[in-house]
Amino acid sequence: MYDAVMRETLASKIREALKRTNPEIQDFILYNACTMEEYRQIREEEGDISETIVDKGMPINPKFTFESFVVGPSNEFLVAAAKAVAEHPGDSYNPLFIYGGTGLGKTHMLMAIANYLKVHNPSLNVLYATCEQFTNQMMESISKGKNAPADFRKKYRNVDVLLIDDVQFLSRKAGTQMEFFHTFNELVMQNKQIVLTCDTPPSEIDVLEDRLRTRFEGGLLADVQPPNLETRVAILRRKAEEAKCIVDIKVLTYIAEMDETDVRSLIGKLTRVIFASKLHECPITISLVDEAIKESASEKQEELKVEDIINCVSNFYKISKSDLIGKKKNKEFVEPRQVCIYVITEMMNLPLYTVGQKMGGRDHSTVIFSRNKIAKQIKMDSKLATEVNDIKKMLLKQ
Repeated sequence: MYDAVMRETLASKIREALKRTNPEIQDFILYNACTMEEYRQIREEEGDISETIVDKGMPINPKFTFESFVVGPSNEFLVAAAKAVAEHPGDSYNPLFIYGGTGLGKTHMLMAIANYLKVHNPSLNVLYATCEQFTNQMMESISKGKNAPADFRKKYRNVDVLLIDDVQFLSRKAGTQMEFFHTFNELVMQNKQIVLTCDTPPSEIDVLEDRLRTRFEGGLLADVQPPNLETRVAILRRKAEEAKCIVDIKVLTYIAEMDETDVRSLIGKLTRVIFASKLHECPITISLVDEAIKESASEKQEELKVEDIINCVSNFYKISKSDLIGKKKNKEFVEPRQVCIYVITEMMNLPLYTVGQKMGGRDHSTVIFSRNKIAKQIKMDSKLATEVNDIKKMLLKQ
């Protein structure tokens, strides 16, 4: 926890940065990192004793609406289906199963449905949660015993609309799949609406029970494809307008051409450029785009692929890729495997679930254990620290 002096020093730096970049922000509140129980206590002390996120599900971003979503050829079917569900929940398209790559608007659609219902049908009980949250709360309820499992089921089964993000997290989790299956059935039997998102179609979710797979496929499948160039430019223009910033169409096009598959990445680049423009008090030009992106330490990381790291580590330790991501417990395989997981988490901004899947289908707890173990070891083992640094240097030179 920061002491008072450190807090004030940090707050001063943030305040100065805000004055330079966004003078409309007058003040802010700085909270220390805390546990959920500490968070609950803080809220109670401040006079807000309303139920927390754990009780009510994850918060809905009010900016994610149908109106703020840029429609193009790649997503017009998705938007039409989502609007139909929002206008008549439970009547058809149950479940609505939305799938596609990262950064294409799946979560935006879930929250757009929730925000529409909040305005047009406020009496409905709408719950948005990630599949990981569903899993963690289920396991927590089991560990607590007594009435906790019943409370958990009541929370998820007594809703009118259930919105679950990233159902690929169900992969290989038999207990969670069983609970989700019964929750799914209970809601559908009551004509309650279910909307799910996933990074793959149901047929490609690894180790998923057939009874769940068939139910996912029994509704409407909406495939989200990457937007074309014109749509990407329109998205960036909308984001620039929201930031109250005028950006030339040539600059927007230049940014839009940098990535054809990940809209979130493009928005991040535009945000970075706008920040650089305000910070240095200079107009947004193509040269500024190049400079701002070059200055970003994460830019090189975005170019890396998990497969690049796996291949680099396997070559470095002179073991096969299959042994690196496989299940063998030999020491000559276990440590390189843990090093590989550590390097992936260090150099790439990926969900722990995705890292585990890329590393032979391991769960997120294994990823956390491996990452933390290597992070601790390299502080005491200079040989291992050198090896990890050498691997990183090799990757950055690719």
